[in-house]
Amino acid sequence: MNPEPQVTTPTAPGPDPDVVMRAEGVTKVFPGTTALDDVTLDVHRAMVNVLIGENGAGKSTLMKILAGVEQPTSGRVLLDGEEVRLASRLDAARLGIGIIYQELNLCPNLSVVDNIFLAREVAPRGVIDRRRQRAHARSLIERLEQRIDPDTQVGMLRVGQQQIVEIARALAEDVRVLIMDEPTSALSAAETEVLFRIIRDLKAHGVTIIYISHKLDELLGIGDRITVLRDGRMVAHADAGDVDVSWIIGQMVGRDPSALFTRTDHPIGEIRLRVRDVTLPRVGGGFLLDHVSFDLHAGEILGIYGLMGAGRTELLECLAGVRPESTGEVRLDGLRLDEADVADRIEAGIVLVPEDRQSDGLVPTLSVAHNMLLASLKRYLRRFWLVPEWERQAVERYIGDLSIRVSSADQPISSLSGGNQQKVVVAKGLMTAPRILLLDEPTRGIDVGAKSEIFQIMSRLAEGGYGIVFVSSELKEVMAMSDRVLVLSKGAIAAQFERDQVTEEHLVAASAAGYLRAAAAPAPGSALAAVGVAR
Repeated sequence: MNPEPQVTTPTAPGPDPDVVMRAEGVTKVFPGTTALDDVTLDVHRAMVNVLIGENGAGKSTLMKILAGVEQPTSGRVLLDGEEVRLASRLDAARLGIGIIYQELNLCPNLSVVDNIFLAREVAPRGVIDRRRQRAHARSLIERLEQRIDPDTQVGMLRVGQQQIVEIARALAEDVRVLIMDEPTSALSAAETEVLFRIIRDLKAHGVTIIYISHKLDELLGIGDRITVLRDGRMVAHADAGDVDVSWIIGQMVGRDPSALFTRTDHPIGEIRLRVRDVTLPRVGGGFLLDHVSFDLHAGEILGIYGLMGAGRTELLECLAGVRPESTGEVRLDGLRLDEADVADRIEAGIVLVPEDRQSDGLVPTLSVAHNMLLASLKRYLRRFWLVPEWERQAVERYIGDLSIRVSSADQPISSLSGGNQQKVVVAKGLMTAPRILLLDEPTRGIDVGAKSEIFQIMSRLAEGGYGIVFVSSELKEVMAMSDRVLVLSKGAIAAQFERDQVTEEHLVAASAAGYLRAAAAPAPGSALAAVGVAR
């Protein structure tokens, strides 16, 4: 690999057989901010064109322009060398341009099959052919190697399954250019590999992919061309084979990548949270959580790892009081909270940053400031009245502490990038002054710079004596940040590791243990035997 890759610039205007689509001199101005500043991007035919940058760099805005969702303030879009006007998403679809959005764009009250064929129903004689639609939906889901009933209501699915439905809907279109904005943000490693096989198959059939992700290793594994945006401008463009992760990070953030992830060691205190035999029944029989017990100490970051469906999110929801049907004992600093609801647990000092920020963490019609204040309004009361000055000071403090990119705290939350929305959700939790912070996939859809800021906040809170329970699907994040790791498998604790004991092999083996209990005992010396999985 060349230490200094050759960074190229987009081709000059005019037809180019290797370029299927081109954004030329595109500028997009929103009130108070310039999202894109004279960006030119060449999209190479039958390749995976990777677009990367920090949150707020303009990636999603550029993709929405290419998909007809937004129109540029200036500049133009060319398809096969001819200028096209994409005034709507339908215009783009007619030209064979599809998009998988970063934020799920599904109707939760409709079935999987109805979401896949929404606005493009199969109706050869003016009547919807539901049998054909169901059969096609089933084949798409099977292609993604999933077991999801097409008649299931989307709102009943977990976030990762909803992401699969979003991908299936895009595959149902006859596309020539497919934009994927964070398609693997809620997928497991196995599901991601299935998606990559499909991407390779699409390439082989001449489909062009534009791919956005914050998972840098996967970008180099699937990408052909790398384009980097920073602060609304294109700063680098190179072949994927000529660059490495350090180069990408350096281009994204403009600073030494080795300084992004730091963690300070600190003393661990007394037991702060005591959890005993927490059990969550499953509809139809069995348990989503099966008698889970653990302790959380002051100043400890406790990582929770497991496969999708292991019960990670359900565990955090039980601790936060979201699941009143759960049983078991939860004590915070000796105070028993078994019967406490969500509001009471927030008051006691337990707050949850949920996995799905759109459905559970934000109110899209409210401003940034109002979203941040929702869980902590009592802190800004004088008698019966809210004090605007106190609210403003608190909001400005956390906007600064979390580096939330906004032109004003009064702008709509929907105008922020996905990563900045996630930081608003984290700020909302921190503004309640919790003693226990429950973080469910806090870095989902966040770039490396923002991850570093979230991790610094976690470390700072742990140093201050807070207890943190941290769920992540990213092995490296769990290993880097956790003082101790619990592995969930099929709703039960399969293993636990101290920081100096944990390895990727042990985490993966333990997470699969619950699915292998019916099989023969692991051979001596194997990974499963090494982690000492209880049977």
